[in-house]
Amino acid sequence: MESREIPGLLLDTAPDAIIVSRSDGIITLANRRAHDMFGYPAGELVGTSIDNLVPDEVREGHPEQRASYLSGEHPPLRRLPLRGLRRDGSVFPVEVSLSATAAPDEVMYVTAVLRDDTAQREAARTRALLASIVQSSHDAIVTVDVEGRVLSWNPGAEMLYGYPAADMIGRSIDEIIPVGRRTDEAQVRLLVRLGGRVDRYRSVRQNAKGENVAVSMLISPLLDESGAIFGTTSIARDISERERVEARVQAFLDAAPDAMLGVGESGEVVLVNAEAERLFGYPRYDLLHMPLGQLLPDGLPPVSAVLRTGGDSTPLDTERAGTDSADPVDQRWATRRALRRGSTELPVDIACSSLRTDSGVIIVVVVRDITERLAAEEERRRLREETDRQRLEARMQQAQRLESLGQLAGGIAHDFNNLLAVILNYASFIVEDAAGSPPAVDAEQIARAARRGSDLTHQLLAFARREVIRPRPLNLNAVVTEVHQMLERSLGEHIALTVRTTAGLPSVMADPGQLEQVLVNLAVNARDAMPTGGRLTIDTAPVQVDADHAAARAGLSTGRYVRLRVSDTGTGMPKEVIDKAFEPFFTTKPSGQGTGLGLATVYGIITQAGGTVQIYSEPGIGTTFTILLPATDVQAQEAVAEEATPELTGHGATVLVVEDEDALREVTCRILKRGGYTVLAAGGGEEALRLATQNTVDVLLTDVIMPGMLGKDLADTVLRTWPDTKVLFMSGYAQPVLTTHGTLSSDVHLLEKPFTGAELMRALHDELQAKP
Repeated sequence: MESREIPGLLLDTAPDAIIVSRSDGIITLANRRAHDMFGYPAGELVGTSIDNLVPDEVREGHPEQRASYLSGEHPPLRRLPLRGLRRDGSVFPVEVSLSATAAPDEVMYVTAVLRDDTAQREAARTRALLASIVQSSHDAIVTVDVEGRVLSWNPGAEMLYGYPAADMIGRSIDEIIPVGRRTDEAQVRLLVRLGGRVDRYRSVRQNAKGENVAVSMLISPLLDESGAIFGTTSIARDISERERVEARVQAFLDAAPDAMLGVGESGEVVLVNAEAERLFGYPRYDLLHMPLGQLLPDGLPPVSAVLRTGGDSTPLDTERAGTDSADPVDQRWATRRALRRGSTELPVDIACSSLRTDSGVIIVVVVRDITERLAAEEERRRLREETDRQRLEARMQQAQRLESLGQLAGGIAHDFNNLLAVILNYASFIVEDAAGSPPAVDAEQIARAARRGSDLTHQLLAFARREVIRPRPLNLNAVVTEVHQMLERSLGEHIALTVRTTAGLPSVMADPGQLEQVLVNLAVNARDAMPTGGRLTIDTAPVQVDADHAAARAGLSTGRYVRLRVSDTGTGMPKEVIDKAFEPFFTTKPSGQGTGLGLATVYGIITQAGGTVQIYSEPGIGTTFTILLPATDVQAQEAVAEEATPELTGHGATVLVVEDEDALREVTCRILKRGGYTVLAAGGGEEALRLATQNTVDVLLTDVIMPGMLGKDLADTVLRTWPDTKVLFMSGYAQPVLTTHGTLSSDVHLLEKPFTGAELMRALHDELQAKP
């Protein structure tokens, strides 16, 4: 190679574009990189104007700028940001350095060295963006080297763990890992460094105050520029509040009066509430991941456009979209068919709305059984043709108002039972331990108030038809006869009590204790309405309800019934009082002489038993309550005499107490230990299963509604592994989980809250003595 060829070779191998042009802008030299950068074949740039490499919008002023530069001292210019124009018309950013030289012929030449900095700018922008994301992230983002020493610590980590970055850089990551978890976490980091995959998992970290924090962790390898792993990056998110919120949200959902389903983008159910289990007849674990079409074969109202705004097409787009052209974001009710377990169809109203979550879009579907509503609508349509239409509509409005009040009362009443159980039993401890002292007398007053509160909550639940009932076929005459003997002693001599029963009554399916409560409440109301004396009459009779009779009463079907009628000769009630008589806390009695729950309780008990109750009253003449209960062909059962009370001590039997309310769990364990039981205690299902694995358990005593795992699910798991274990549920509101339409199955044993120590000991004794 000759020496004169070396400069040209060096120019062509240079990494930057080099262009030399005369003062008039004509290019005299351009290297290979310049041709590649501007998209020209080799050699084509020479002889053309350098102005052709400038974008159109600035080309007109380019010769003037060049002349201005050459007319002065023209010092070298370094790394000017400009834009270049490729042959294909695309514009791109470049950095240019300029220098001017006078040739021997006094012609000025400008040498331009150009560098395409698109990649560098993008890389710098990306690095700046990533740094900004890390610094602004609410998650704790921490990098550590292979030795576990902290390399970086973002503000999210400072907020979550309470340590400033200056204190943690260079220290071991074990500072924030509880001692018992350090080995496991080290194994996770080692697995990541070896190239393994670790999906997001839940763990525990320790903050600067020494408190444990529940976190969701994601760990990934930390790579250098050559791609070699030199550490790990962890992203932690505080989920302590999330776990509490999830438990509260599920509790709110389970308290909702309508069935609710959450449907993922795959078209499968991902969320259900207790009412959905009741409505569709499937347990929660069967509903989860079930295709929505198996429950709602007609699909959903048009919610697909909500999903398409996210840019993705899903099975809900193509298979569940409706034909309504109205705005799909507007949540509206639409009538559809629902399929219960066993392929039973029922009409429902459904409403949908979209909810965007970290895991994608969830369609929230509210499903309302409208079987009764459609029947009522048909009834209204037919009754509008009759002369008593206005009277019927007034009664239906009253029923709807009472139903709404019932839902509210039921939602409030059951929350007090845990509190009352704690108050009642701690007061009992004081009475027992300090017998005869002034504190014991005070504690007895506390216990008496707690028992009264318990009675009130049970009355509220009875009115709201949320009370757990144990119905059996019974003869109404037997209930009336038994209550008759009690009323004769309690009503007073100024009240003449007359009881007339009709022989050969068909049986009714009801809870005998609740029917006794109905009779007592009506009798007490009648007594109060006759302060100067009068006559109270109770009678029973069979009734055949035909279409005409049913039309006169909202919600009454044709068929055989048993009538219970309670009449008095008291002061009577005006119409405005009758309209509100069944509402809770409504009373015409002076303050302190009534709770306003007596008739509300009657209404709840009778309607839950499938019956109706009607008031006829005239001021100054008296009042008659007429109750109709559906007849059944099942023969009434004879009452079994109770055996003598045996010793109720535990004799060392092991009871596993599972209760998420700390105070109630503590008082329950204390009662059992006093009673001679060996007690294990757990605050939730997972802890209970761990204790059951480590110990022999005779009886599982579990709350019904708990966050994380319901008592029914816990019991099923225990019985599958240890089938000889006895199970006793305790709850202040067990109906959504343990019952079917409010009826407790015969194989489910339930202790209702609030309970006393004696009731708890009796229930456990009976459970241990029960045959498998």
